[in-house]
Amino acid sequence: MNKPLSVWQQIAVAPHRSMFLIGALQGVAAMLWWVFDLAGRYGIAGSATAWSITPIWAHAFLMMYGFFPFFIFGFLFTTYPNWMNAGKIPPRHAFGASLLMAGGVVLFYLGLVVGKPVAVAGVAVMLAGWGIAVYALLRVLFNAPRQDKRHPAVTSVALVFGWLGMAAYLLWLLTGQALLLDFARTAGIWFFLLPIVMTVNHRMIPFFSSRVLENYVVVRPYWILWLMLACTAGHGILLLREAHAYLWLADLPLAACALYLSFTWGLLRSFRVSLLAVLHIAFAWLGLAMLLFGAQSLALFVSADEPVWFGLAPLHALTIGYFASMVLGMVSRVTLGHAGQPLVLDRLTWLLFIGFQGSALIRVLADIVPAAARLAPDLYLLAGLVWLACFVPWAAHYIPYYWRPRADGKPG
Repeated sequence: MNKPLSVWQQIAVAPHRSMFLIGALQGVAAMLWWVFDLAGRYGIAGSATAWSITPIWAHAFLMMYGFFPFFIFGFLFTTYPNWMNAGKIPPRHAFGASLLMAGGVVLFYLGLVVGKPVAVAGVAVMLAGWGIAVYALLRVLFNAPRQDKRHPAVTSVALVFGWLGMAAYLLWLLTGQALLLDFARTAGIWFFLLPIVMTVNHRMIPFFSSRVLENYVVVRPYWILWLMLACTAGHGILLLREAHAYLWLADLPLAACALYLSFTWGLLRSFRVSLLAVLHIAFAWLGLAMLLFGAQSLALFVSADEPVWFGLAPLHALTIGYFASMVLGMVSRVTLGHAGQPLVLDRLTWLLFIGFQGSALIRVLADIVPAAARLAPDLYLLAGLVWLACFVPWAAHYIPYYWRPRADGKPG
Protein backbone atom coordinates (compact mmCIF):
# COMPACT_ATOMS: atom_id res chain seq x y z
CA MET A 1 0.00 0.00 0.00
CA ASN A 2 1.41 3.39 -1.03
CA LYS A 3 2.10 5.93 1.69
CA PRO A 4 -0.21 8.99 1.42
CA LEU A 5 1.48 12.08 0.05
CA SER A 6 2.25 14.96 2.40
CA VAL A 7 0.64 18.37 1.91
CA TRP A 8 3.79 19.68 0.19
CA GLN A 9 3.93 16.66 -2.09
CA GLN A 10 0.29 17.12 -3.00
CA ILE A 11 0.93 20.78 -3.87
CA ALA A 12 3.91 19.81 -6.03
CA VAL A 13 2.23 16.82 -7.70
CA ALA A 14 0.65 18.98 -10.44
CA PRO A 15 2.41 22.02 -11.95
CA HIS A 16 -0.51 24.41 -11.57
CA ARG A 17 -1.18 23.82 -7.89
CA SER A 18 1.61 25.83 -6.29
CA MET A 19 1.13 28.75 -8.69
CA PHE A 20 -2.64 28.89 -8.18
CA LEU A 21 -2.23 28.59 -4.42
CA ILE A 22 0.21 31.51 -4.21
CA GLY A 23 -1.84 33.56 -6.69
CA ALA A 24 -4.97 33.14 -4.58
CA LEU A 25 -3.15 34.24 -1.43
CA GLN A 26 -1.53 37.13 -3.26
CA GLY A 27 -4.90 38.31 -4.61
CA VAL A 28 -5.95 38.79 -1.02
CA ALA A 29 -2.65 40.23 0.24
CA ALA A 30 -2.20 42.75 -2.60
CA MET A 31 -5.69 44.17 -2.17
CA LEU A 32 -5.48 44.23 1.63
CA TRP A 33 -2.32 46.32 1.33
CA TRP A 34 -3.94 48.63 -1.23
CA VAL A 35 -7.11 49.11 0.83
CA PHE A 36 -4.98 49.87 3.89
CA ASP A 37 -3.00 52.46 1.91
CA LEU A 38 -6.10 54.09 0.39
CA ALA A 39 -7.84 54.33 3.75
CA GLY A 40 -4.86 56.06 5.34
CA ARG A 41 -3.95 58.26 2.36
CA TYR A 42 -7.46 59.69 2.01
CA GLY A 43 -7.97 60.04 5.76
CA ILE A 44 -10.88 57.60 5.74
CA ALA A 45 -9.38 55.40 8.43
CA GLY A 46 -6.03 55.82 10.15
CA SER A 47 -3.29 57.96 8.67
CA ALA A 48 -1.05 57.84 5.61
CA THR A 49 1.86 55.41 5.78
CA ALA A 50 5.31 56.27 4.44
CA TRP A 51 6.31 53.50 2.03
CA SER A 52 9.72 53.13 0.43
CA ILE A 53 8.09 53.13 -3.05
CA THR A 54 5.37 55.47 -4.27
CA PRO A 55 2.15 53.56 -3.50
CA ILE A 56 0.60 53.77 -6.97
CA TRP A 57 3.71 52.25 -8.58
CA ALA A 58 3.95 49.59 -5.90
CA HIS A 59 0.28 48.76 -6.52
CA ALA A 60 0.85 48.60 -10.26
CA PHE A 61 3.80 46.24 -9.79
CA LEU A 62 1.98 43.98 -7.36
CA MET A 63 -0.98 43.56 -9.70
CA MET A 64 0.82 43.30 -13.06
CA TYR A 65 3.84 41.28 -11.99
CA GLY A 66 2.95 39.93 -8.54
CA PHE A 67 -0.63 38.69 -8.94
CA PHE A 68 -1.73 37.77 -12.48
CA PRO A 69 1.51 35.94 -13.43
CA PHE A 70 0.95 33.21 -10.84
CA PHE A 71 -2.32 32.26 -12.50
CA ILE A 72 -0.91 32.67 -16.00
CA PHE A 73 2.05 30.38 -15.33
CA GLY A 74 -0.14 27.88 -13.50
CA PHE A 75 -2.53 27.75 -16.44
CA LEU A 76 0.20 27.51 -19.09
CA PHE A 77 2.09 24.84 -17.13
CA THR A 78 -1.03 22.72 -17.60
CA THR A 79 -2.03 23.70 -21.13
CA TYR A 80 1.30 23.76 -22.97
CA PRO A 81 1.75 19.98 -22.75
CA ASN A 82 -1.92 19.49 -23.70
CA TRP A 83 -1.87 21.96 -26.59
CA MET A 84 1.24 20.43 -28.13
CA ASN A 85 1.01 16.77 -27.06
CA ALA A 86 4.33 17.17 -25.26
CA GLY A 87 5.89 16.09 -21.99
CA LYS A 88 4.74 17.57 -18.71
CA ILE A 89 6.51 20.43 -16.93
CA PRO A 90 9.02 18.92 -14.45
CA PRO A 91 7.87 19.45 -10.84
CA ARG A 92 11.27 20.91 -9.92
CA HIS A 93 10.77 23.71 -12.46
CA ALA A 94 7.16 24.45 -11.54
CA PHE A 95 7.64 24.27 -7.77
CA GLY A 96 11.02 26.02 -7.84
CA ALA A 97 9.66 28.91 -9.90
CA SER A 98 6.68 29.20 -7.57
CA LEU A 99 8.82 29.37 -4.44
CA LEU A 100 11.18 31.97 -5.90
CA MET A 101 8.35 34.17 -7.13
CA ALA A 102 6.52 33.85 -3.81
CA GLY A 103 9.68 34.63 -1.86
CA GLY A 104 10.28 37.67 -4.05
CA VAL A 105 6.78 38.98 -3.38
CA VAL A 106 7.28 38.60 0.38
CA LEU A 107 10.56 40.51 0.16
CA PHE A 108 8.85 43.23 -1.89
CA TYR A 109 6.20 43.74 0.80
CA LEU A 110 8.90 43.79 3.47
CA GLY A 111 10.88 46.29 1.43
CA LEU A 112 7.91 48.66 1.29
CA VAL A 113 8.22 48.95 5.06
CA VAL A 114 11.93 48.59 5.87
CA GLY A 115 13.56 50.08 2.78
CA LYS A 116 13.90 50.00 -1.00
CA PRO A 117 16.99 47.71 -1.08
CA VAL A 118 14.89 44.84 0.28
CA ALA A 119 12.22 45.51 -2.35
CA VAL A 120 14.95 45.50 -5.02
CA ALA A 121 16.11 42.10 -3.78
CA GLY A 122 12.51 40.88 -3.93
CA VAL A 123 12.09 41.91 -7.57
CA ALA A 124 15.42 40.26 -8.43
CA VAL A 125 14.29 36.98 -6.81
CA MET A 126 10.97 37.18 -8.68
CA LEU A 127 12.88 37.66 -11.94
CA ALA A 128 14.84 34.49 -11.24
CA GLY A 129 11.67 32.51 -10.62
CA TRP A 130 10.05 34.01 -13.71
CA GLY A 131 13.09 32.99 -15.75
CA ILE A 132 12.82 29.36 -14.60
CA ALA A 133 9.11 29.31 -15.47
CA VAL A 134 9.70 30.75 -18.95
CA TYR A 135 12.55 28.30 -19.53
CA ALA A 136 10.28 25.37 -18.62
CA LEU A 137 7.58 26.54 -21.03
CA LEU A 138 10.01 27.26 -23.86
CA ARG A 139 11.44 23.74 -23.52
CA VAL A 140 7.98 22.36 -24.15
CA LEU A 141 7.44 24.71 -27.10
CA PHE A 142 10.72 23.91 -28.83
CA ASN A 143 10.75 20.17 -28.09
CA ALA A 144 7.13 19.45 -28.98
CA PRO A 145 6.39 17.60 -32.24
CA ARG A 146 5.82 19.67 -35.37
CA GLN A 147 2.25 21.00 -35.30
CA ASP A 148 0.26 24.20 -34.93
CA LYS A 149 2.12 26.18 -32.27
CA ARG A 150 0.71 29.63 -33.00
CA HIS A 151 -1.07 30.15 -29.69
CA PRO A 152 1.82 28.99 -27.46
CA ALA A 153 4.29 30.94 -29.62
CA VAL A 154 2.36 34.16 -28.99
CA THR A 155 2.05 33.55 -25.26
CA SER A 156 5.76 32.69 -25.04
CA VAL A 157 6.76 35.98 -26.67
CA ALA A 158 4.45 37.84 -24.30
CA LEU A 159 6.04 36.09 -21.30
CA VAL A 160 9.46 37.30 -22.43
CA PHE A 161 8.12 40.85 -22.67
CA GLY A 162 6.73 40.44 -19.16
CA TRP A 163 10.18 39.44 -17.92
CA LEU A 164 11.66 42.49 -19.66
CA GLY A 165 9.01 44.70 -18.10
CA MET A 166 9.82 43.43 -14.63
CA ALA A 167 13.53 43.88 -15.33
CA ALA A 168 12.82 47.49 -16.33
CA TYR A 169 10.98 48.00 -13.03
CA LEU A 170 13.99 46.64 -11.17
CA LEU A 171 16.30 49.04 -13.01
CA TRP A 172 13.91 51.90 -12.26
CA LEU A 173 14.14 51.09 -8.56
CA LEU A 174 17.93 51.22 -8.85
CA THR A 175 18.27 54.30 -11.08
CA GLY A 176 15.05 56.30 -10.84
CA GLN A 177 14.94 56.72 -14.64
CA ALA A 178 11.35 57.54 -15.62
CA LEU A 179 11.69 55.89 -19.04
CA LEU A 180 12.26 52.54 -17.34
CA LEU A 181 9.10 52.91 -15.29
CA ASP A 182 7.15 53.90 -18.41
CA PHE A 183 8.33 50.75 -20.18
CA ALA A 184 7.56 48.55 -17.16
CA ARG A 185 4.01 49.93 -16.93
CA THR A 186 3.37 49.72 -20.67
CA ALA A 187 4.92 46.29 -21.17
CA GLY A 188 3.04 44.84 -18.20
CA ILE A 189 -0.37 45.60 -19.72
CA TRP A 190 0.05 45.90 -23.49
CA PHE A 191 2.97 43.57 -24.29
CA PHE A 192 2.40 40.93 -21.60
CA LEU A 193 -1.01 40.58 -19.96
CA LEU A 194 -3.36 41.58 -22.76
CA PRO A 195 -1.68 39.51 -25.51
CA ILE A 196 -1.65 36.41 -23.29
CA VAL A 197 -5.22 36.67 -22.06
CA MET A 198 -6.59 37.44 -25.54
CA THR A 199 -4.66 34.56 -27.09
CA VAL A 200 -5.82 32.07 -24.46
CA ASN A 201 -9.40 33.29 -24.94
CA HIS A 202 -9.11 32.90 -28.72
CA ARG A 203 -8.18 29.27 -28.26
CA MET A 204 -10.26 28.24 -25.27
CA ILE A 205 -13.59 30.13 -25.22
CA PRO A 206 -14.87 28.70 -28.55
CA PHE A 207 -13.58 25.26 -27.53
CA PHE A 208 -15.30 25.31 -24.15
CA SER A 209 -18.47 26.69 -25.74
CA SER A 210 -18.56 23.90 -28.32
CA ARG A 211 -18.40 21.29 -25.56
CA VAL A 212 -21.59 22.37 -23.79
CA LEU A 213 -23.77 24.33 -26.23
CA GLU A 214 -25.79 22.44 -28.82
CA ASN A 215 -25.29 23.19 -32.53
CA TYR A 216 -22.40 25.49 -31.70
CA VAL A 217 -20.26 26.58 -34.63
CA VAL A 218 -16.66 27.29 -33.65
CA VAL A 219 -15.52 30.65 -35.03
CA ARG A 220 -11.82 31.19 -34.40
CA PRO A 221 -10.21 32.99 -37.36
CA TYR A 222 -6.54 33.72 -36.93
CA TRP A 223 -6.71 36.98 -38.86
CA ILE A 224 -8.74 38.55 -36.07
CA LEU A 225 -6.22 37.39 -33.46
CA TRP A 226 -3.34 38.90 -35.46
CA LEU A 227 -5.29 42.16 -35.86
CA MET A 228 -6.06 42.31 -32.14
CA LEU A 229 -2.43 41.63 -31.24
CA ALA A 230 -1.29 44.32 -33.69
CA CYS A 231 -3.69 46.80 -32.08
CA THR A 232 -2.43 45.87 -28.63
CA ALA A 233 1.19 46.35 -29.68
CA GLY A 234 0.24 49.58 -31.43
CA HIS A 235 -1.38 50.95 -28.28
CA GLY A 236 1.74 50.14 -26.28
CA ILE A 237 4.08 51.74 -28.82
CA LEU A 238 1.94 54.89 -29.04
CA LEU A 239 1.91 55.09 -25.24
CA LEU A 240 5.71 54.91 -25.10
CA ARG A 241 5.85 57.74 -27.66
CA GLU A 242 3.27 59.70 -25.60
CA ALA A 243 0.98 59.91 -28.63
CA HIS A 244 -2.17 59.76 -26.51
CA ALA A 245 -4.30 61.56 -29.09
CA TYR A 246 -3.73 58.72 -31.57
CA LEU A 247 -4.41 55.74 -29.35
CA TRP A 248 -7.91 55.47 -30.80
CA LEU A 249 -6.39 54.24 -34.06
CA ALA A 250 -5.50 51.03 -32.21
CA ASP A 251 -8.23 51.01 -29.57
CA LEU A 252 -11.37 51.27 -31.70
CA PRO A 253 -10.45 48.43 -34.09
CA LEU A 254 -9.59 46.27 -31.07
CA ALA A 255 -12.94 47.16 -29.48
CA ALA A 256 -14.74 46.24 -32.70
CA CYS A 257 -12.97 42.88 -32.87
CA ALA A 258 -13.72 42.08 -29.23
CA LEU A 259 -17.39 43.02 -29.53
CA TYR A 260 -17.71 40.98 -32.72
CA LEU A 261 -16.21 37.94 -30.99
CA SER A 262 -18.46 38.37 -27.94
CA PHE A 263 -21.48 38.25 -30.23
CA THR A 264 -20.17 35.48 -32.47
CA TRP A 265 -18.99 33.29 -29.60
CA GLY A 266 -22.47 33.43 -28.06
CA LEU A 267 -22.42 35.72 -25.04
CA LEU A 268 -26.18 35.42 -24.51
CA ARG A 269 -26.28 31.67 -25.16
CA SER A 270 -23.51 31.14 -22.60
CA PHE A 271 -25.85 31.98 -19.71
CA ARG A 272 -27.33 28.49 -20.05
CA VAL A 273 -24.16 27.15 -18.38
CA SER A 274 -22.72 29.28 -15.57
CA LEU A 275 -19.21 27.79 -15.84
CA LEU A 276 -19.14 29.01 -19.44
CA ALA A 277 -20.96 32.29 -18.79
CA VAL A 278 -18.26 33.57 -16.45
CA LEU A 279 -15.73 33.40 -19.30
CA HIS A 280 -18.02 35.19 -21.75
CA ILE A 281 -18.93 37.89 -19.21
CA ALA A 282 -15.25 38.52 -18.48
CA PHE A 283 -14.44 38.69 -22.20
CA ALA A 284 -17.23 41.23 -22.76
CA TRP A 285 -15.29 43.65 -20.56
CA LEU A 286 -12.53 43.78 -23.19
CA GLY A 287 -14.79 45.39 -25.78
CA LEU A 288 -16.13 47.87 -23.21
CA ALA A 289 -12.67 48.76 -21.93
CA MET A 290 -11.31 49.42 -25.42
CA LEU A 291 -14.34 51.57 -26.28
CA LEU A 292 -13.57 53.69 -23.22
CA PHE A 293 -9.89 53.92 -24.17
CA GLY A 294 -10.82 54.84 -27.74
CA ALA A 295 -13.39 57.48 -26.75
CA GLN A 296 -10.93 59.07 -24.34
CA SER A 297 -8.21 59.25 -26.97
CA LEU A 298 -10.56 60.46 -29.70
CA ALA A 299 -11.72 63.32 -27.47
CA LEU A 300 -8.11 64.35 -27.04
CA PHE A 301 -7.55 64.09 -30.81
CA VAL A 302 -10.53 66.34 -31.54
CA SER A 303 -9.55 68.93 -28.96
CA ALA A 304 -6.26 68.94 -27.11
CA ASP A 305 -7.83 71.28 -24.56
CA GLU A 306 -10.41 68.69 -23.51
CA PRO A 307 -9.86 67.25 -20.04
CA VAL A 308 -9.27 63.53 -19.73
CA TRP A 309 -12.81 62.19 -19.82
CA PHE A 310 -12.61 58.96 -17.96
CA GLY A 311 -9.46 59.10 -15.85
CA LEU A 312 -8.33 55.57 -15.03
CA ALA A 313 -11.75 54.04 -15.75
CA PRO A 314 -10.66 52.38 -19.03
CA LEU A 315 -7.60 50.87 -17.35
CA HIS A 316 -9.65 49.39 -14.51
CA ALA A 317 -12.33 48.13 -16.89
CA LEU A 318 -9.49 46.21 -18.52
CA THR A 319 -7.60 45.06 -15.43
CA ILE A 320 -10.45 44.34 -13.00
CA GLY A 321 -13.30 43.75 -15.41
CA TYR A 322 -11.41 41.70 -17.98
CA PHE A 323 -8.20 40.31 -16.45
CA ALA A 324 -9.34 39.68 -12.88
CA SER A 325 -12.79 38.38 -13.86
CA MET A 326 -11.17 36.04 -16.39
CA VAL A 327 -8.85 34.76 -13.65
CA LEU A 328 -11.83 33.92 -11.45
CA GLY A 329 -13.63 32.16 -14.28
CA MET A 330 -10.75 30.30 -15.89
CA VAL A 331 -9.00 29.28 -12.67
CA SER A 332 -12.26 27.99 -11.19
CA ARG A 333 -12.70 25.78 -14.26
CA VAL A 334 -9.12 24.50 -14.31
CA THR A 335 -9.13 23.85 -10.57
CA LEU A 336 -12.31 21.80 -10.73
CA GLY A 337 -11.20 19.86 -13.77
CA HIS A 338 -7.78 18.98 -12.38
CA ALA A 339 -9.17 18.15 -8.94
CA GLY A 340 -11.35 15.43 -10.44
CA GLN A 341 -14.50 17.41 -9.65
CA PRO A 342 -17.55 17.75 -11.93
CA LEU A 343 -17.25 20.71 -14.31
CA VAL A 344 -20.17 22.52 -12.73
CA LEU A 345 -19.94 25.97 -11.17
CA ASP A 346 -21.51 25.89 -7.73
CA ARG A 347 -23.91 28.60 -6.62
CA LEU A 348 -21.37 30.19 -4.26
CA THR A 349 -18.77 30.73 -6.99
CA TRP A 350 -21.41 32.09 -9.38
CA LEU A 351 -22.62 34.60 -6.79
CA LEU A 352 -19.06 35.61 -5.90
CA PHE A 353 -18.25 36.13 -9.58
CA ILE A 354 -21.35 38.28 -10.13
CA GLY A 355 -20.52 40.23 -6.98
CA PHE A 356 -16.96 40.71 -8.22
CA GLN A 357 -18.35 42.56 -11.23
CA GLY A 358 -19.45 45.17 -8.72
CA SER A 359 -15.82 45.91 -7.88
CA ALA A 360 -15.10 46.67 -11.52
CA LEU A 361 -18.27 48.73 -11.98
CA ILE A 362 -17.68 50.82 -8.86
CA ARG A 363 -14.08 51.56 -9.81
CA VAL A 364 -15.04 52.45 -13.40
CA LEU A 365 -18.05 54.60 -12.53
CA ALA A 366 -16.05 56.49 -9.90
CA ASP A 367 -14.06 58.10 -12.74
CA ILE A 368 -16.88 58.42 -15.28
CA VAL A 369 -19.90 59.82 -13.44
CA PRO A 370 -19.34 63.53 -12.71
CA ALA A 371 -21.51 63.39 -9.61
CA ALA A 372 -19.18 60.75 -8.17
CA ALA A 373 -16.09 62.97 -8.30
CA ARG A 374 -16.57 64.23 -4.76
CA LEU A 375 -16.94 60.68 -3.48
CA ALA A 376 -14.15 59.23 -5.63
CA PRO A 377 -11.79 58.32 -2.75
CA ASP A 378 -14.60 56.54 -0.91
CA LEU A 379 -15.57 54.71 -4.09
CA TYR A 380 -11.97 53.64 -4.73
CA LEU A 381 -11.89 52.17 -1.24
CA LEU A 382 -15.31 50.58 -1.70
CA ALA A 383 -14.16 48.89 -4.93
CA GLY A 384 -11.23 47.38 -3.04
CA LEU A 385 -13.48 46.18 -0.23
CA VAL A 386 -15.89 44.57 -2.70
CA TRP A 387 -12.89 42.84 -4.34
CA LEU A 388 -11.93 41.43 -0.93
CA ALA A 389 -15.51 40.52 -0.03
CA CYS A 390 -15.70 38.35 -3.14
CA PHE A 391 -12.11 37.21 -3.61
CA VAL A 392 -11.49 36.06 -0.04
CA PRO A 393 -14.39 33.54 0.00
CA TRP A 394 -13.46 32.43 -3.53
CA ALA A 395 -9.87 31.78 -2.43
CA ALA A 396 -11.00 29.99 0.73
CA HIS A 397 -13.29 27.80 -1.36
CA TYR A 398 -10.71 26.74 -3.96
CA ILE A 399 -7.38 26.76 -2.09
CA PRO A 400 -7.96 23.39 -0.35
CA TYR A 401 -8.13 21.69 -3.76
CA TYR A 402 -4.43 22.47 -4.23
CA TRP A 403 -3.30 20.21 -1.38
CA ARG A 404 -5.96 17.52 -1.58
CA PRO A 405 -5.76 14.36 -3.71
CA ARG A 406 -7.93 14.30 -6.82
CA ALA A 407 -11.46 13.18 -6.09
CA ASP A 408 -11.32 10.61 -8.91
CA GLY A 409 -8.13 9.02 -7.61
CA LYS A 410 -6.05 9.97 -10.66
CA PRO A 411 -2.53 11.36 -10.14
CA GLY A 412 -1.95 15.10 -10.40
